[in-house]
Amino acid sequence: MVAIVAPISVVLADDHHIVRRGLRALLAGEPDIQVVGAAGDGLEAVAVVERLRPDVLVVDLMMPGINGLEVARQIQQQRAPRTRVVMLSMYGDEGYLLEALRNGALAYVLKDADPSELLSAVREAASGRRHLSPPFSERAVAAYLEKARASAPVDYETLTAREREVLHLVAEGHTNAQIGERLGISPRTADTHRTNLMRKLSLHSQGSLVRFALERGIIALGEPGRPSPPPKG
Repeated sequence: MVAIVAPISVVLADDHHIVRRGLRALLAGEPDIQVVGAAGDGLEAVAVVERLRPDVLVVDLMMPGINGLEVARQIQQQRAPRTRVVMLSMYGDEGYLLEALRNGALAYVLKDADPSELLSAVREAASGRRHLSPPFSERAVAAYLEKARASAPVDYETLTAREREVLHLVAEGHTNAQIGERLGISPRTADTHRTNLMRKLSLHSQGSLVRFALERGIIALGEPGRPSPPPKG
């Protein structure tokens, strides 16, 4: 009797609807892959993955709410550790790669790669194997991981998951009331988290918080066509 192998279940997370449709069309054409859900921002991505428990999450590195790096961290450390993360990125900087590996991503695929590379990354990740886009060499995975561990930042690591979510939303310009509505907490609680995270990071103004978020690659520069700087670490 031939054993029936279930297809690889995948959730897609990207804030551009046309990109999600394109990714879905690409993956849906493969008999061994099944797209079971999609999300348009980081917070929604975490919720969808926690609910559906897919084999693989394909997530864009830069999204509103929380970025793909924080999505990967929450999923791998708390919400759905059995879900493998494939990070999609337009940035070929080593800094972002190190952050992705540090936060638990198994694959890092550049958006200008051939579509077949994403398919390979999904299959590799589902099997528990790493996949890196060129110019990152597969042979250098161990070196990248060692560097990621050695350069792990201290400041951001002191924040709780909720404080990180508030940090992302504050950096995007949301008010305490908007953050409270987005996270299902009161504006007063949002303000408390904001005060606590700024104290932990030794930040003293909205401007310094935004600069921190930009320097760490938590948010991208808002001007079209300008890439954000690679995260420090």
